Amino acid sequence: MAKQNWRPGNQLYPLPAVMVSVGDAPENYNIITVAWAGTICSNPAMVSISVRPSRHSYDIIKRTGEFVINLTTEKLAFATDWCGVKSGRNVNKWEAMHLTPIPGTVVKAPIIAESPLSIECKVKQVVPLGTHDMFIAEVVNVQADDRYIDPKTGAFELNLARPICYIHGKYYNIGKEIGHFGYSVKKKKK
Repeated sequence: MAKQNWRPGNQLYPLPAVMVSVGDAPENYNIITVAWAGTICSNPAMVSISVRPSRHSYDIIKRTGEFVINLTTEKLAFATDWCGVKSGRNVNKWEAMHLTPIPGTVVKAPIIAESPLSIECKVKQVVPLGTHDMFIAEVVNVQADDRYIDPKTGAFELNLARPICYIHGKYYNIGKEIGHFGYSVKKKKK
């Protein structure tokens, strides 16, 4: 087996393709698509997003100190891409993509009603890294769409929402389950 050496680059794929909603009043609500988002701590629950300082949403996040990560689905794929290539300086993304802003529970930033899961965040630290700054934030609330909650178990079934991910410039749906946490060490029944 042969391997090639490439110049250093971001090849950690797949990534979640999320729409981050920002703003503290309807007149400055905006949406930015981010693929550089992730979990960084479980207790307290913390996440990060990385945003270029030139992006319209960057200044809104810096000023308000909060944002909402909205998970995306196959139905939201077009809006996810569109909100990532159009600037909120020039267009109202909510109206153009027929998305519905509804109030966050803890933060002033709106959530996207059409998203199956919205994660309300308060910025704790901003780390300048080069082309992007990383916003490290505490998760202060999560809003889950009732349609994806199993009535028997209360478990959130994100797979039913048909989430998408981002791989090197392209969006993909997510395939079938091939295992679960701990299945490799689970004792087999006799």
